[in-house]
Amino acid sequence: MDFWWRPVLALSALLFVTLVAALFWGGLLALWLLVAGLLAYIGYNLRQMAVLVAWLAHGDRSRIPTASGAWDDIFYGLDRMLRRQKRSTAKISAVLERFEHAAQAIPDGIVMLNGNDQIDWFNPAATRHFGLDDNADRGQFIGYLIRQVAFADYLTSHNYSEPLVMKSPTHKELTLSVQMVPFGDKQKMLISRDVTQLELVEAMRRDFVANVSHELRTPLTVVGGFLETFLDMPSINQVDFHKYCDLMQQQTERMRRLIDDLLALSRLESAQNKLLDAPVDMTALIQSLYQDAQSLSAGRHQITLTLENADNIMGNVDELSSALGNLVSNAVRYTPVDGVIDLHWGWHNRQLCFSVRDSGEGIDAHHIPRLTERFYRVDRGRSRETGGTGLGLAIVKHVLTRHQARLVIESKVGHGSCFRACFPKTRVVKIAVAPTSPLIH
Repeated sequence: MDFWWRPVLALSALLFVTLVAALFWGGLLALWLLVAGLLAYIGYNLRQMAVLVAWLAHGDRSRIPTASGAWDDIFYGLDRMLRRQKRSTAKISAVLERFEHAAQAIPDGIVMLNGNDQIDWFNPAATRHFGLDDNADRGQFIGYLIRQVAFADYLTSHNYSEPLVMKSPTHKELTLSVQMVPFGDKQKMLISRDVTQLELVEAMRRDFVANVSHELRTPLTVVGGFLETFLDMPSINQVDFHKYCDLMQQQTERMRRLIDDLLALSRLESAQNKLLDAPVDMTALIQSLYQDAQSLSAGRHQITLTLENADNIMGNVDELSSALGNLVSNAVRYTPVDGVIDLHWGWHNRQLCFSVRDSGEGIDAHHIPRLTERFYRVDRGRSRETGGTGLGLAIVKHVLTRHQARLVIESKVGHGSCFRACFPKTRVVKIAVAPTSPLIH
């Protein structure tokens, strides 16, 4: 009703004027006056319509046309509607902007596809996973850009309940888990996740089970074979019996060491096994390791010890003794007779390090990154001959990681190796009195 009162009032005034004119000047003049008034009224409204059309087509939305009467209400109503629309658009834009920022920060790849499986949008992670180009690949059919038979079959099967594991089309070292999620009106969202590390862990688990089975099978076969021999023999010479028992004892000891190392690794990896820090007397610990090296070497090597300072470490003495002892025993086992082994405790590159340097055969560079893997051996036969379980350096890595330390390996074939356990300054405990000169054995 608020809208109609103005045009009704205007038309009523026009009819009143026409009626007055008819009473005083006659009906013909009144009729012309009515027609002229109606034409003026219609012309005014047509003009306002033209202004409205021009404003809607090319006008400045921030300024509404000026008008009077009912058209003022119309323009005012349009202005309010535009303001509400701007506020709604701003809110939607803000939400979309937040969504886009969030999608760009997500480590998983996201590719938005229309009903024809053409790319509408993708985030930076999808660029890394699939090698997409923001300028060239929008609007392209996804099957043209990911040319793998397994993906093509997955795309056309329309069975997206399970993800597809595939290699990245541009980075062959990446393993991706991709899954299509339908939504809206025939639209789809392709989600990709980098599962390279998970695949490596799974491969390591399979290798671990296979290696443990193999390592245990050999000594069990030896022991079982001797026992069967004893059962089949009516009598046995005492010399042979002791010889066989010695061999069985060696194999049993080998299994015991393997089980002990497996249990040690299990304890180190357990989330329940919290590190109990206490000051560790590194001087006493390293001197003890030096004595152990002398006993293990039995005079076959030249072993030296250099203590540049008496700084201690916050940590677990049993774990550190096991880890550093592994480095020392490895050096003794793998260094040829008459070789040189140097033990050193001091600062190196602003870290406090325990170094074990030997004059052994050295290790080829491509082996070094994998030395701390479980059961990884440069020479399997030689490792077994020296009594190694293949778990020593894995234990060293876990212990040092628990102490925020790191293992640095330097080696060159024909020039020996250096294994260095380096502790950060946050682990160092300064003592009141330090030796004025290095202690050398």
